[in-house]
Amino acid sequence: MSNIQLIIEERAADIGKFLVGRLLPFRQKRVIGPFIYIDHMGPVKLNEREQMDIRPHPHIGLSTLTFLFEGSIMHRDTLGNAVEIHPGAVNWMTAGKGIVHSERTPDRLRHEDKTMHGLQIWVALPKHLEQMDPEFFHVEAENLPAWTEDGIEFKLVAGKAFGHRSPVPVYSNLYMLEIKSSERKVVNIGEHLFGESGLYILEGRIESDGNSFGPKQILVAKDSTLCEFTIEEGSTIYIFGGDPFPEERFIDWNFVSSSKELIQEAKEKWDAQLFDKIPGDEVEFVPYPTLKK
Repeated sequence: MSNIQLIIEERAADIGKFLVGRLLPFRQKRVIGPFIYIDHMGPVKLNEREQMDIRPHPHIGLSTLTFLFEGSIMHRDTLGNAVEIHPGAVNWMTAGKGIVHSERTPDRLRHEDKTMHGLQIWVALPKHLEQMDPEFFHVEAENLPAWTEDGIEFKLVAGKAFGHRSPVPVYSNLYMLEIKSSERKVVNIGEHLFGESGLYILEGRIESDGNSFGPKQILVAKDSTLCEFTIEEGSTIYIFGGDPFPEERFIDWNFVSSSKELIQEAKEKWDAQLFDKIPGDEVEFVPYPTLKK
């Protein structure tokens, strides 16, 4: 019997002058563990006249995880952080009761051709931490746990697995693993996983129960502890998941919460421009699409 419960295909989504491949949320599966939102950005080539300019916008009730494969993003937020994100590093911003950030092409790249490719992920916070003070952490690529077993390369982007713990300060039981192989191999890692689990194929292919699966798909496991598949040579995949929360999470634009009332308050606060401003990026902002009173 197959261990695949659901296959989620990327769907095109417009985030403002930038098209992405949306993976989560999905109508049949809104959340995988605490992972509530996953966008695949690119790969897209931008010329010297084209920039990534995601203007200041707010979040509540979640942590954002930005993980690049190619390109560079300048992150700024209302805590005063100004950090350039490079491929392989983890940008981890916890919104809690409210934060505003912008994501733009760095000044040094605005007059040349460039490529943008990566993952934008939202991780919901436990209910008792949804109103925590906002925080920001940046972890360079070389500080992430990485190891090789039987010719397969593993990297722990966030959370805990295989007896390793990522330095990214997560607030629930979760994992995000990168797995690469230069040759065809059988991967059996179910004993190291827990909770709900999804497998995202970035490049290459995997085989499971006699079926072959290619890029731009999430395979949702029926039972994470039975995770076994064959990875083809030259493939890169990401496995993410963890323990689900007992309460439902609501999403409205950039706001996530177990409380619709908190979301409504955040919408009205943003509409009135009562959130803090970003030092160095105070002028522009993304308006709430249609404020619902």
